[in-house]
Amino acid sequence: MIAEELINDMIPPLKLRDDAHKALVWMEELRCNELPVVDSEKFLGFVTEDLIMEDNNVEKLIADFEMTGQQCFLSKNSHFYDVLKLAAENDLQMVGVGDEEDKYLGVITVRDTINSFAQSAAIQIPGSILVLAVDQIDYSLSQISRLVEENNAKILSSSIKEENDDPSRLRITLKINKPDLSAIVATFERFGFKVIGRFQETKILDEEKDRIDMLLKFLDI
Repeated sequence: MIAEELINDMIPPLKLRDDAHKALVWMEELRCNELPVVDSEKFLGFVTEDLIMEDNNVEKLIADFEMTGQQCFLSKNSHFYDVLKLAAENDLQMVGVGDEEDKYLGVITVRDTINSFAQSAAIQIPGSILVLAVDQIDYSLSQISRLVEENNAKILSSSIKEENDDPSRLRITLKINKPDLSAIVATFERFGFKVIGRFQETKILDEEKDRIDMLLKFLDI
């Protein structure tokens, strides 16, 4: 899923000649705390409710505010993971999106991104989770995929991170479209992989749903 597919067309950009009162009215109607500011198709940043309230002047023009999140802007071809990363780095709930020439196309909200993720095949399709540990020098996703597919299974999603206590080691988390991982575990162990975790379908699906629900609650969605 790429950024262009997540643009929220219901959120209009503010113009420099708009005033703070208009911004607050739009924020209330849209139930958001920030809005993008655009001038001549160029993204300038965001004006937030906090900025306006601190200034306490609803007649002030948007052009006169010191905007935030000027760098919170990415290409329409960016992965949706980049949306979440950029929003978190800028402590915002929206990310601006531009075309190949950096012309403003719209914004993506964290809420829409999380909801789309929750509906993705990796979450919805039944399966189980397998966690492996491997030296970075030995890591090969193609080999891992081949070993899974030899057991008539498919990898639905994967994530990789360095071990906190040993950067030379990787922890690989796989979601596989089979509830029973016994044969796959045996295959990995036969090829020297260390299996450090395995979780069956019901437990994992419940945990994933709980994590998504907690994240949405944290974001006040």
